[in-house]
Amino acid sequence: MKYLIAGLGNIGPEYKNTRHNIGFQILDALAEASNISFNDGRYGFVCEYKFKGRTFVLLKPTTYMNLSGRAVNYWLQKENIDIKHLLVLVDDLALPFGTIRVRAKGGAGGHNGLENINQVLGRNDYARLRFGIGDGFPKGFQVDYVLGDWSKEEQKELPFKFIDCIEIIQSFGTIGVDRTMNVYNKK
Repeated sequence: MKYLIAGLGNIGPEYKNTRHNIGFQILDALAEASNISFNDGRYGFVCEYKFKGRTFVLLKPTTYMNLSGRAVNYWLQKENIDIKHLLVLVDDLALPFGTIRVRAKGGAGGHNGLENINQVLGRNDYARLRFGIGDGFPKGFQVDYVLGDWSKEEQKELPFKFIDCIEIIQSFGTIGVDRTMNVYNKK
């Protein structure tokens, strides 16, 4: 069984530790914990992670956030992965910092990366892990906040949250999205 786990973010050192790059950061934590490394592939940095007989293709698109659909679509087709086995990792302003929600499908919720994926795939019935980044910004400063670095307090909490996200990825591949939602959305 093969799965595509697409962590959304923007390439370049200026974005590395920003809230908007949480998808990249989660996959980097998984790769580091598993002693695997990403290779430069078409439309993204890619590596394979094996867990309990499953193969997870980890993708960090290099198309920039707003064009993530091109990379996701390419790797779904290249690896012959069914959309039911796609999990997209994104930041979410509507959730308090560190809150993690798994959804089996849904709209973009104002997220440009998800909007582009929905547009390119022509559907929105794929799983997503939404990582809460909070909404601690004054009116009109959403872009600065999303593209801003994590606070020192948030940085201390992130490694613990990454452990939860890795467990969710593993759960998604082993017990499916519905059971994963039942277990992890209650936390």
